[in-house]
Amino acid sequence: MVVMREAGGGRENPCHPPTPAATASPLKGLQDVPREYLVNNYFYYYLFRISSAMGQEVFYITFLPFSYWIINPYVARRLIIMWSLVMYIGQVSKDLLKWPRPYSPPVVKLEKRTNAEYGMPSTHAMAATTISFTFVITTVSQYKYSLDLGIIGAALFSTMVCLSRIYTGMHSVLDVIIGSLISAVLIALAYPTWDFIDHLILTSPLCPVFCIVVPLVLCYNYPKLDHYSPTRADTTTILGAAAGAVIGFWVNNFYVLNTSAEAIAHSIPSITGEMLLKVLAKFLIGISTLVITRQLVKRTTLKTLCSWYSVSTSDLETIQQIEIEVPYKFITYASIGFNATVLVPLLHEFLGLN
Repeated sequence: MVVMREAGGGRENPCHPPTPAATASPLKGLQDVPREYLVNNYFYYYLFRISSAMGQEVFYITFLPFSYWIINPYVARRLIIMWSLVMYIGQVSKDLLKWPRPYSPPVVKLEKRTNAEYGMPSTHAMAATTISFTFVITTVSQYKYSLDLGIIGAALFSTMVCLSRIYTGMHSVLDVIIGSLISAVLIALAYPTWDFIDHLILTSPLCPVFCIVVPLVLCYNYPKLDHYSPTRADTTTILGAAAGAVIGFWVNNFYVLNTSAEAIAHSIPSITGEMLLKVLAKFLIGISTLVITRQLVKRTTLKTLCSWYSVSTSDLETIQQIEIEVPYKFITYASIGFNATVLVPLLHEFLGLN
């Protein structure tokens, strides 16, 4: 449980988490009042903070590659396509509807970065619902386990993420309900096309061109706001990562792994110490490669673009302009998506980890 008190009212208790900094909300000129808080129930506090992190970029950049390297490329392809589709629709919906997040007061906001974004619908709720239920729907035909158990797990995961957004003061109940319902509808509409889209991704000669042109058109034509919001940058990041991954799927099928588009039934293997060590090694090598890729490509791309436009790389306001932000975000994360699906599996093969 979180208890509010006015900012500046009394000394800060060093035993409690740091007080959130005051941030001005650009939404309709309203300003959030600085609020200090004391945590009376650490179980709920950390439970919902961790649950909230399950819907953020750190989770995506670890779980989605993990599903490709460790679980099953067939499953990962569907997760990545549905994730990018749902997130794009959610981000655009926020900036078209322009519904503000809950005001503080009365709520206490435990996060700061997303406060500059609008609230409806909750993209955390959309992503959690999409990833969890797509995972179950796809894997239940691949592995032998109880569908009921899978649905319960997916419902629990998505519910915890949804509740965390209310607890952290970032969304209303309506935001998360609508977000979850939108995802459910999109899954139902997209499910009959999954095999067809998968076949196109792997076999169409136009796939690489489509994956570059269409996302860039969507990013450059993103809804314009009267203030800066990270939603366009986040959307470019998502579409760039998905585009790079899909191009990687195509390259693998034609030139590297000859991936089959058909679903193949698997038995869940027995877990051994050797298997766990191999999984850990694959994961650490893969994540390290992606971190290095991000640093190198981001630095090189940003310096090149800033040099082209004769601006400083430390000028944050200029870097946030569409001419620089979109290409550097897209190139950086497309490189990450491509390396996650092509370079990292080749490293695993070279090191004898497959």
